[in-house]
Amino acid sequence: MLKCVLIANRGEIASRIIRTAKRMGLRAIAVYSQADREAPHVRQADAAYFIGPAPARESYLRADRILEAALAAGADCVHPGYGFLSENAEFAEACAAAGLVFIGPSPAAIRAMGLKDGAKALMARAGVPVVPGYHGAEQDADFLAARAAETGWPVLIKAVAGGGGKGMRRVDAPGDFAGALESARREALAAFGDGRVLIEKYVSAPRHIEVQVFGDSHGGAVHLFERDCSLQRRHQKVMEEAPAPGMSAAMRGAMCGAAVEAAKAVGYAGAGTVEFIAEGGAELTGNFWFMEMNTRLQVEHPVTEAVTGIDLVEWQFRIAAGERLPLRQEDIRVSGHAVEARLYAEDPENGFLPSTGKLWALRFPQGEGVRVDAGAAEGDEVTPFYDPMIAKIIAHGATRDEALDRLAGALGRMLAAGPRCNTAFLKALCQAEDFRAGNFDTGFIGGHLEALGAVKQGVDEGAVMLGAVVEVMRKSMGIKGAAGDPWSDADAFQFSGARRTIEPLIVNGAPAQAPVEWIYGNAVAGSGPARTSAERAGSFWRGADSALTAVETDSGTLVLRAGRQTSVRLAGLERGAGDDAEDQGAAARSPMHGRLVSLLVKTGDAVVRGQRVAIVEAMKMEHALTAPCAGRVAGISAAEGAQVAQGAVIVTIEPDTGDKT
Repeated sequence: MLKCVLIANRGEIASRIIRTAKRMGLRAIAVYSQADREAPHVRQADAAYFIGPAPARESYLRADRILEAALAAGADCVHPGYGFLSENAEFAEACAAAGLVFIGPSPAAIRAMGLKDGAKALMARAGVPVVPGYHGAEQDADFLAARAAETGWPVLIKAVAGGGGKGMRRVDAPGDFAGALESARREALAAFGDGRVLIEKYVSAPRHIEVQVFGDSHGGAVHLFERDCSLQRRHQKVMEEAPAPGMSAAMRGAMCGAAVEAAKAVGYAGAGTVEFIAEGGAELTGNFWFMEMNTRLQVEHPVTEAVTGIDLVEWQFRIAAGERLPLRQEDIRVSGHAVEARLYAEDPENGFLPSTGKLWALRFPQGEGVRVDAGAAEGDEVTPFYDPMIAKIIAHGATRDEALDRLAGALGRMLAAGPRCNTAFLKALCQAEDFRAGNFDTGFIGGHLEALGAVKQGVDEGAVMLGAVVEVMRKSMGIKGAAGDPWSDADAFQFSGARRTIEPLIVNGAPAQAPVEWIYGNAVAGSGPARTSAERAGSFWRGADSALTAVETDSGTLVLRAGRQTSVRLAGLERGAGDDAEDQGAAARSPMHGRLVSLLVKTGDAVVRGQRVAIVEAMKMEHALTAPCAGRVAGISAAEGAQVAQGAVIVTIEPDTGDKT
């Protein structure tokens, strides 16, 4: 049996692998970048090795440094997790050349199935239906545009390598193709080190179903049934479940059978996932088409573990050690239903922009049938260098309704403060009527944004009042830059009755105010239903409304209600990081910390409102900056390749006299 594994990854998947490795008696070795020095997976491992600066291309994608660490640690195998080098055949070969067992399929299988173009060609030859499009080797931009036109609009541009929605763009019209192709290639190159793409027909309103397969080096192959991954945004999975709701026995047999045959066709050994798109709404009884095969463990593997009772990582280790599959197909059964939600550091009310910063509070739910796979802990920093997923919350129940109820309850007990998170959005998904009824497809989220709370919401007045109380209480206890106690304030001091002030605030970056009274040394803010006091509850503050929780930070107070976060601080107090910068006029600003990958204008250029002027990459995704008004480019404040801060001015625009907005 294997004795020591180096995990060539980070975050929750590294922690997940460490957990099983230690249970099996393996020594677990971590690697880390500059940004991950204090990450949980580093603390959990038996030993950890530094492999480079924060950007993935200088650390987690450096096969040479990872192999050096493995040999220095005395590892006999390498587990790649998912993403990064997990589907890189050259890395698998390099492991073998160094005398290390690669926990995954053979390089030949990775090449055959790990690249979408080759996999589609193989499936087509095997008679498995594939989505129409171009899957060849030619990468000339004009040639690809012509193939897209032949396929028929809309089309998807998809990275040949990798997954997770990286390097994928939907194109609805010929005029948008060139820009989308350039963006997809750049994103794929950054995420996977491979900028090649394919073109396929965009199938409207499909369900996205994938089948978990396992093979061994003795010719055995089985499936562990299917997962439904249809709840997506920008082709990035948000919530997954097993088994797929509404799937007929006939379609399950056909789809799972096709997946096993695909694995056998390439002599597959290890964990893999065969992905399909299927016709149908609440009932899956119609056609399905092969999309791709992921030659690795999937993010959503815990739902399969929950319903089968099988530790997929343990199977990976055993198969890599040369053992036969632990179970026969007829011995693998499904029990109950499981659902997984991906907790991301992102703001659903602001276009799901990634959010970075310190996790001032992070408390995970516990309860029957609830599992949490976390990649961060309270006090950690969410950086712009990697995927923004903080954790996966998994719920298992006897029925789908029970699993969804447990997941919704768990999300309701979540406490995450600092970067904005999608907690409330995920809970709303669990409770969405059409989703609960099985009436959903891959476009469900995009068609229900308002109902799911993924649009700009009004200010939570109760949260503001609790934040105001905590802020004035903190001020009375002596915040840097503030008077030491309320008696030092130059306001309407009085000897009798309640002492009243109107406190100027900054709420979610905008000016506001709150009426505050001091009653027997305690502060009370607001009036009517929003009126509240505050008291300490451990390291937090609680308001009169028990649904509200306040968390202190260096730059103010964060108030949480049902997963939504409200930022409150007293105006005029200089407390360092987090203070809101004043408006600097007509400027295109970076919406998050990231890397400026492209400047699309130069000084003196004329621009129109909404024109793309720059592209910032953060957390492996690209975000376009647009001109806030018509005018001329007056200045550019950063160079391509530079790291930029959230809110930093990138392009300054001198407005036309007729357009000052």
